[in-house]
Amino acid sequence: MGGGQRRTTQNQTTSSASSSCWSHFWSSALRSKPLGSPLEVAVRTNSGDGLVRRLGMFDLILLGVGASIGAGIFVVTGTVAHDVGPGVTISFILAGVSCVLNALCYAELASRFPAVVGGAYLYTYTAFNELTAFLVFAQLMLDYHIGAASIARSLASYVVTILELFPIFKENIPDWIGHGGQNFLGGAISINVLAPILLVLLTVILCRGVGESAAVNSFMTATKVIIVIIVIFAGAFEVDASNWTPFAPNGFKPILTGATVVFFAYVGFDAVANSAEESKRPQRDLPIGIIGSLLICIALYIGVCLVITGMLPYYLLGEDAPLANAFTSKGLKFVSILISVGAVAGLTTTLLVGLYVQSRLYLGLGRDGLLPSVFARVHPRRHTPVHSQVWVGIVASALAGLFNVHILSHILSVGSLTGYSVVAACVVVLRLKDKASSQVSSSTWREGVICLLIVACGGFGAGLCYRFSVSIVFLVVAVVVAILAMGALCFRQVYADLPGFSCPGVPIVPAACIFFNMFLFAQIHHEAWVRFVILCIITVGIYAFYGQYHVDPSSEETIIYHRASGEERSKATAATTEGTSTESLKPTQA
Repeated sequence: MGGGQRRTTQNQTTSSASSSCWSHFWSSALRSKPLGSPLEVAVRTNSGDGLVRRLGMFDLILLGVGASIGAGIFVVTGTVAHDVGPGVTISFILAGVSCVLNALCYAELASRFPAVVGGAYLYTYTAFNELTAFLVFAQLMLDYHIGAASIARSLASYVVTILELFPIFKENIPDWIGHGGQNFLGGAISINVLAPILLVLLTVILCRGVGESAAVNSFMTATKVIIVIIVIFAGAFEVDASNWTPFAPNGFKPILTGATVVFFAYVGFDAVANSAEESKRPQRDLPIGIIGSLLICIALYIGVCLVITGMLPYYLLGEDAPLANAFTSKGLKFVSILISVGAVAGLTTTLLVGLYVQSRLYLGLGRDGLLPSVFARVHPRRHTPVHSQVWVGIVASALAGLFNVHILSHILSVGSLTGYSVVAACVVVLRLKDKASSQVSSSTWREGVICLLIVACGGFGAGLCYRFSVSIVFLVVAVVVAILAMGALCFRQVYADLPGFSCPGVPIVPAACIFFNMFLFAQIHHEAWVRFVILCIITVGIYAFYGQYHVDPSSEETIIYHRASGEERSKATAATTEGTSTESLKPTQA
């Protein structure tokens, strides 16, 4: 009898504890951050150390160009043209327009939020909740880690190629130095020495300060852009207009398929949003940096496409180095050497900006407590998150030095598409308001989110129908469902008007971004879908066992803000210089 009562009491205690844990998990997971005023400026942390504002508008534009244009401009343009024909120019225009729409969403949020690190993670934390923000961070970070290692290997290979132009090095550099790698255990391990060395050098530059790294990025990006312009002008004199006919030899569908491929050539402009805390005038310069860098990239890509398809018939373009082969065939071998130099400069800037963005994202999560506080520490003299930067360098060096990460390239781009889609959704959600007030009720918020999810599902469904050549009826149904959801967003919801830069055409433009991003999501390798699901499960587990218990709204490492508007700005600056602390940005219960 007594034993039965004890078992009943134990079961009740276990059930109560389980219910309490579940309740704590959801209450933590659904927390969100309040949206601060755009006039609030992040100045320092309670420990007295913070990032320093050194990036001007021109620096931000070069940061975006440096992140977006790598060696791909010399390779992807030709490889896609080989399948699409001269119509590859239209592919780049379509993909560019789609990216411009995404950039408008990023630009609005960058100008609307207080100028702190975080980017897509911070926007999601404010518009949705803590767990969703952590999931977005994880998807982005895996892309960044694998991408950095892959780019480092490509950079090492190009550096060796340039060294082999000198007779003393030609055919004397072993594979384990830089070309590919020395394989062991059936290819499971692939040793590459040069890639980690290059990563260490770039990490050291980034640790020295944002001024030094911005100077290196500006020099390398300028070099890269100048070489691309030289390539375009040199090739223009070798163009035969008859090579542009027929313009679309295989019809329109390959052009559309090509647009889904070259979309990822523009990825990188979002890096500008993560430099908000180091921008001199973030509310003005961030939108200009995001959109300006993307427009420059579109112009350069279109120029290269027109030149390469005009120099040779599209079916004669090679797979590995199409642009270099095109110039070599015209007797312009010196341009091929320039292309190799441009590729090195392009990969260097892409890698440098990628490592920079990763450290700032880790810094943001360290401040919020979702990651250990060591990631939130900023060097008091260098004003850089040295611990985060070193960690990022170690991870990338280990991956690049020990594994052939190129084979993982087909599971990349998931993070970018996830981030772009969620940012577009954030624009809509943060603009929502009730008809009778400036606030938004839970029912209005819920209906808006459901409509956005329907648009996303419609885009993914249309993408699957297109990919597997399913009956046109199903594709039309998916498109119509998405259009109806967009109609509900337009006519059943009310949206606030914003001061400063705002994305035009809300909610249509953000909803169109979500639709096209999900359409692209359906085109990527099916293993990338598996990676998305598995990483989500792992991330939820990490949050359940660590994150939810360590987020501390009153943490001393949480970034703080000071209203720096009007007459109070000079007083605020003096007060913070003396160590006066101001109100923390606190996660609140959704």
